[in-house]
Amino acid sequence: MTSSLDRLPKISAPATRALTAAGYTTLRRLAGVPRAELARLHGMGPKALDVIEAALDEHDLRLS
Repeated sequence: MTSSLDRLPKISAPATRALTAAGYTTLRRLAGVPRAELARLHGMGPKALDVIEAALDEHDLRLS
């Protein structure tokens, strides 16, 4: 069974494409990344960032 850390959370298609293009293909890879860095990605909005932060929080992980 795949861990939720091994995939991206359910967010919009543009946000998913932006993360994948930047090399962030799993939730695990987002841990410790500055929120501001992700916010600069084209297609990444506040809602997607909130979903990512909530998903990381479930594993006691954070953006920086």
